[in-house]
Amino acid sequence: MILYTSMPQELIFPVESQAYSEEQIVTCQGISMAVRPCGDGSCEVVRILSSDPLHYLQSEFSPGQKLKMNYSI
Repeated sequence: MILYTSMPQELIFPVESQAYSEEQIVTCQGISMAVRPCGDGSCEVVRILSSDPLHYLQSEFSPGQKLKMNYSI
């Protein structure tokens, strides 16, 4: 199925609000991203919030990657 629309995916295919309540917005090396805390001092990248296409090419910040946090979020 192909759906051409300018509406965000979240409006068309809604998910439970609990999925978004766990996410935190952090900045790492100048890149803003949404992360989900894992509880063991690390967090998982959910999505990158940047308009710079070069940020999406950095594999260490791709969605699903784990980041070590030096502080609690």
